[in-house]
Amino acid sequence: MSQATNYLENKIAEHVFGGSAYTAPSTLYVALFTSAPSDTGSGTEVSGGSYTRMAMAFTVSSDTASNTSNVEFPKATASWGTVTHFAIYDASSSGNMLCYGTLTASKAVASGDTLRFNAGELDITVA
Repeated sequence: MSQATNYLENKIAEHVFGGSAYTAPSTLYVALFTSAPSDTGSGTEVSGGSYTRMAMAFTVSSDTASNTSNVEFPKATASWGTVTHFAIYDASSSGNMLCYGTLTASKAVASGDTLRFNAGELDITVA
C-alpha cells in the first residue's frame, strides 16, 4: 500500500483543476526509511554507510505502478538500522517526496548487507 504526499496531491489537483501543468520527473528515485514517512514528507531516511537513493523505472497497469527491473542498493559499509518504509522522490538528493509506503517485511541492514528490490516487488497503488 502506498500513499501520495501533500506535494503530489497538490500538483495533481493543480494539473487537473487549476490549469497549471505538472511535468513528471524524468527519473524517479527510491529512498529507504527507518521510521514512517508522512504526507508532509517527514520520516527518517537512511544515511551514511554508503547509502544512496537509487533510480527506479516503473510500468503502470491499471491503478498500480511496479518497478520494471531489479534495483540493488550499494553494499552497506555501516549499519543502516532496520528499514521499514520506502519513498519515491523526484531527485537523487533533496527533491520532493512523491509517495511512500511500508515494506511488507522490515529488514535490519548490517555492515556488508545488500538490500535489493526484484522486478515487480515494489508496487505503488493509486487509490
